Amino acid sequence: MAVERNTKRRRLSPPNESKTAVPGFAQWDIEQNYEQRSRKGKKDKSEKLLVRTTDGWKENQRLKDAEQKDIDEDADSFLASGDEAEDSGVADVESKAAPKPLLSPKEHIRQAKEDMARIAGHVSEDPEENIAQLSQLGQLAQSENLTVKKLALGTQLATYKDIIPGYRIRPQSREDMQAKVSKDVRKLRDYEQTLLTGYKEYVQMLSKLAGDSQMSGVAIACATTLLTSVPHFNCRNELIALVVRKLSTRNLSADGRKCAEALEQLFRDDEEGHASLEAVGQLTRMMKGKNFQINEIVLNTFLHLRLLSEFTHKASTNHIDKDDTQDAQPRKKLAKKDREHRTKRERKVMKERKVVAKEMQEADAVVSYEDRDKNQAETLKLVFVAYFRILKAKVQHLMGAVLEGLAKYSHLINQDFFGDVLEVLKDLISEAEASLLPDEDEDDGEELDIDAAAERNVTRESLLCIITAFALLQGQHDVAKSANTLSLDLNFFITHLYRTLLPSALNSDIELSAKSAHLSDPNGLATPTAKDTKVNVATTTVLLLRSLHSVLLPPTATKSVPPVRIAAFTKQLMSASLHLPQKSTIAVLSLLREVTKTHAGKVAALWNTEERRGDGVFDATGAAVESSNPFAATVWEGELLRLHFDPRVREAVLGVEQNVIIKPEGR
Repeated sequence: MAVERNTKRRRLSPPNESKTAVPGFAQWDIEQNYEQRSRKGKKDKSEKLLVRTTDGWKENQRLKDAEQKDIDEDADSFLASGDEAEDSGVADVESKAAPKPLLSPKEHIRQAKEDMARIAGHVSEDPEENIAQLSQLGQLAQSENLTVKKLALGTQLATYKDIIPGYRIRPQSREDMQAKVSKDVRKLRDYEQTLLTGYKEYVQMLSKLAGDSQMSGVAIACATTLLTSVPHFNCRNELIALVVRKLSTRNLSADGRKCAEALEQLFRDDEEGHASLEAVGQLTRMMKGKNFQINEIVLNTFLHLRLLSEFTHKASTNHIDKDDTQDAQPRKKLAKKDREHRTKRERKVMKERKVVAKEMQEADAVVSYEDRDKNQAETLKLVFVAYFRILKAKVQHLMGAVLEGLAKYSHLINQDFFGDVLEVLKDLISEAEASLLPDEDEDDGEELDIDAAAERNVTRESLLCIITAFALLQGQHDVAKSANTLSLDLNFFITHLYRTLLPSALNSDIELSAKSAHLSDPNGLATPTAKDTKVNVATTTVLLLRSLHSVLLPPTATKSVPPVRIAAFTKQLMSASLHLPQKSTIAVLSLLREVTKTHAGKVAALWNTEERRGDGVFDATGAAVESSNPFAATVWEGELLRLHFDPRVREAVLGVEQNVIIKPEGR
C-alpha cells in the first residue's frame, strides 16, 4: 500500500524578513492581507500614466510615492498584527502626540458660555445632586481669557445667590464627622460642607482679584452684591474687609464709591445689628490706622445706621445709659423658699429645651430685641469714639462730616459727654476765626494758602458747630432741666452767630451747597471751593436759618429768650436782607415773620420811631449782643424792601410788619 504523502504547506513571510518567527503568524486572515498587498513590478502599464512636464513626459512621481507608502504601512501592520498590547500603546502615543485644534477667541468664549449656562442650570435645578459641579465654574474662573474669567465670576455670583440658604452653615467638628446619623442627615451635611467650601474659595478669589487693575471692577461688584444680598451667610467678615480696603484712600475711585453705597445699604437693611457692628468696627480700626486720612464719604456712612431711629438709650464713648428697671429685672433672683422645686432630671430637661429653643430661633431668623439693643449700643460707642478722635485730632477735611453726624446723633449722646463736646466745638470756632486773620510771617502768594481755603469752608464749619451745640441740648427730653443741671453756657455760640450775620450776607456762594458745581475761572485765578466728594448738601443759607431758629425760637417757653437778644438779631437780619439774594431774603423774612409772631411785644418798638426804649447809638459790629443797644435803632430797612423787584419779597415784608402792628398792646 502506497504511503500517503503529506502536503507541504507554504510558509508566507513578509518582505525583507529574517528567518526568525513572526508574532501573530497563525492568524486566519494573514493570507488575505497578503493578497491585498500591492505587488511591486506586477502592475499594468496603464496604471502608470506619464505626466507631461516642462522637461517632457515623465512618470507620475506622486503615484510612486503613494505605492511606497502603502508598502511601508503594510509591513508595519504585519509586524505589529500579533501584539495587541503594543498596538494599543502605539495608538495612545499617537493620540497624545496629536495637537489639539486651537479655537478662536470668539469660539472659545461661546463654548465657555454654553458650559457655564449648562452647569448653572444643573446646580440651580437640583443643588444637592449637582453641587459638585461648582468646582467646574471655579476652574473656568482660572482661565487666561479675561472675558471668560469675568463671565465665570458673574455666573458663580448668580448661582450662589440662588442656592445659599437663609441660615449660616456651621463648620463640622471632628465629633460631628464621627457621629452616627441617618442617611438623609449625612447627605444634607455633605451638601452644606461642599457649598461652604466652594463659597469660601470664591470669596478668596474675589479678595485676590480686587487688587488686579483689570479684574477689580468685576470683583468689587460681585463682593458688594453678596454683602448686600446675603449678609447673614458665612464669610461676611471677609467681604467687609474687602470693602473696607477699598475705602482706605483719600481719593475714592468708582469702585470705592460703590463700596460706600454697599455699606449704606447694609446699615439700612440690618435688623439684628451684627453686620453693622462688624462693619463699623473694621471701619474705625481702618480710620485709626490711616490717621483719619480718608474721604468724608466713608465717615458719612454712619448716618445710615438704623440705630438713629431704633435705639432708645443714651451713650458716650465708654458708657451706655439704660433704664434701671430693665437692668434690675433680669438680675433679680427669687428667694429659696419662693423657688419652684425641680428634680435634677427636670432641671436637665429644662436646660436642654432652652438650648433647642435658642437654636430654633436662630434657624427661623427671629430677631431678638435684647441682642439688637446690645449690638446697637456697642456700635454707637464705636461711632462716638471715632467722632471724638477726629475732633481731638482736628482733621480739617472731616470736620463738616463729624459735626453733621453729632447733630444727627444728638438725641443719643449722654449728658456726661456734653462738656467735652462743647469744649471741642468752642476750640474749633476759635481756630476758624483765627484762620481768617492774615499771617504776617507768610507770603500772600503761597499756593498752600489757596489750597487750604479751597479745602476748608470756615463759615460752614462755624455754623455746623453752633447747630451741633444747640442740637445737643435740644435732644434731651427736658431741655431747661438739662441746661440747669449741667450749667451749659451757650453765649459763646450765640455771640459768634451774631457776628457772622453781616459777613455771611456778603458771601456770593451763600446759596450754594458744598456739593454744588462752581464754574471755573477762565483765567485760572480762582480755585473752585466745591468738591465732588462732599455729601452734606445743605446750603449756607439753610445752615444759617437752622442756627437762627435754635437761638430765636427754642422749644422752651418764650420767656427764656431775652428781649435784647431778640431785638439785636432782628435788626441785623433786616440789614442783612438788603444784601442777600432774593431766595435767601425770602427765607430770612419768613423766619422774622415767625419771630415777630412769637415775640411781638419784645420787638414792636423797632418799628415805632416815637417809642424809643434806648439811648445812644446802635452798634452793629459790637463784640457782644447785649451791649449792641438795639432799641436805640429803628427798622428802616423795611421801607427799602418794599421797593424790591421781587413781589415775593415785598409780600414777605408786609407779613412781618402786620404781626407787629396787629399786636401793639402786647409790648
